[in-house]
Amino acid sequence: MTAYKTIVLEMIQDRPTLYEQLRSTKRLLPASETYAIELKACHEQWTNLLSQERPGSDPSRTASEALELAVEEFQNHLPSESATDEAEPLSLDAAMSFIRRHTPPA
Repeated sequence: MTAYKTIVLEMIQDRPTLYEQLRSTKRLLPASETYAIELKACHEQWTNLLSQERPGSDPSRTASEALELAVEEFQNHLPSESATDEAEPLSLDAAMSFIRRHTPPA
């Protein structure tokens, strides 16, 4: 799980406004942990999907491709800096709900 937390934290840090808002409200750790769980689930779903689409493929390559897809998808669903510059506060619940709706089926 540590690798997922590291990836998530780097994605959050790439969005300074989001990072600062989460840090200043003491939600950085809980948000990172929640996001890491979601990223892991997304990675596992992509791994399963790719494995079914390409039986006999190298499992490590499939897992690597699945992680790239999961990270890209997850990153696209995090609030952008332009969205966080608006007066409206971020909603972690809304972001997680959006990510869950857009996660590939198992």
